Amino acid sequence: MNISIGNDHAGTDYKFKIVEYLKSKNIEVTNHGTNTDSSVDYPDFVHPVAKDVESQKSTYGILICGTANGVAMTANKYSSIRAGICWTNEIVSLIRQHNNANILCIPARFTEIEEVLEMIDTFLNTEFEGGRHQNRINKIQIC
Repeated sequence: MNISIGNDHAGTDYKFKIVEYLKSKNIEVTNHGTNTDSSVDYPDFVHPVAKDVESQKSTYGILICGTANGVAMTANKYSSIRAGICWTNEIVSLIRQHNNANILCIPARFTEIEEVLEMIDTFLNTEFEGGRHQNRINKIQIC
């Protein structure tokens, strides 16, 4: 399994902790995020993650910014990306079960790192339910 990760300046601390956590589980990580807390433009770090997931170079993506809204909006411009903003473990389960999300978007300013690591485990270990949910996903893409 390979995870591509991207972050802006609000997500740098979380990114380092997440990368360490994933590597401790023998998961390969591709870092496309900034490594400092200096202000940057989040789309510059989202596009490489979305491209990795879209091309199947990476199994999943993780994006981190202050609210997760900007990174999710950018990632969801890609036709095969389903990026979901999550701030609780229950939401993570649902974006995997019902939406077959392939990118987890984390709002660093509204979560605690312990919660985030639990959410990542849920994201990686929850299966898509298919069925009626697949019919809905088929209706998302418009071009």
